[in-house]
Amino acid sequence: MSKYKVKPLSPADLKTYSLRSRKDKVNIKNFAQTLSAEKSFAGFVRSLPDILAGSDFKEFISLMVKAKNKNRAIIFGLGAHVIKVGLSPIIIDLMKEGWITALALNGAGIIHDFEVALTGQTSEDVEVQIKNGHFGMARETGQMLNDAINSGVEKGLGLGEAVGEMIAASNFPYKSMSILSAAYNRKLPVTVHVAIGTDIIHFHPEAKGEAIGKASLKDFFLLCSLLEKLEDGGVFVNVGSAVILPEVFLKALSFVRNKGQPLESFSTAVFDFIHHYRPYENVVRRPHGKKGRGFYFIGHHEIMIPLLAASLKASNPKA
Repeated sequence: MSKYKVKPLSPADLKTYSLRSRKDKVNIKNFAQTLSAEKSFAGFVRSLPDILAGSDFKEFISLMVKAKNKNRAIIFGLGAHVIKVGLSPIIIDLMKEGWITALALNGAGIIHDFEVALTGQTSEDVEVQIKNGHFGMARETGQMLNDAINSGVEKGLGLGEAVGEMIAASNFPYKSMSILSAAYNRKLPVTVHVAIGTDIIHFHPEAKGEAIGKASLKDFFLLCSLLEKLEDGGVFVNVGSAVILPEVFLKALSFVRNKGQPLESFSTAVFDFIHHYRPYENVVRRPHGKKGRGFYFIGHHEIMIPLLAASLKASNPKA
């Protein structure tokens, strides 16, 4: 016999109701559909469950299709990791097919794009190189990129256009894999947003702070002009930038609204492999006006971006 004075409550008089009378959040009509091997990729997208991220993904694909069909801006902000995991051909194809109308990169983006174009490889082993003072000391990277920026400033170019022009005009054996070159050849704007000291080319003797700053500031105001074209159904997508591009995007958005463009109707999305504070706040939650929506999709870039690209191409009857 228990010594406790308090007795356990009894379930004897529990008030219940029929399960069939309850309104639930999940219904089998929203479940995933099985897909045979013969089905198209569009069928795969339709087969996703209309629940949580599955529903969000289908809605986002629909908004991208509408943006493309209305000739609205579709701007991709890319962290350099997107290039490092081998997605340049996917990005170039999306540009070619009209799914990207402009690009924004951080400073590391031009480094990896350049190295891929020149040598067909990139991403040095930092853990090894940092111990012997070799990290970031590749001669061609520091010299040629800084030379392109310096000469580009003299011609009145922004940083993205200057580097794109240099790679496009080169005889680099792998320049077909260059995002910057492909964009330059298609006259698609590329803006590059640099934090001084974050990139290896900044400590090479050819680096000129005034040129880097001037070119990157020019690109900031170019991005502002591009954001104006988001109104009425455009889309901004941040892929793999945790700090720089979300911060730049929010400031550019504020500048555009201050200049008189309300930007009431556009959508945004973040693709990243973990949930970050700034992309969520600055891209997904804070920016929207009276219309529009933000999405956050989590997964490895090397899976999610090919999935996105295939879904877009398969889901658009006008593609």
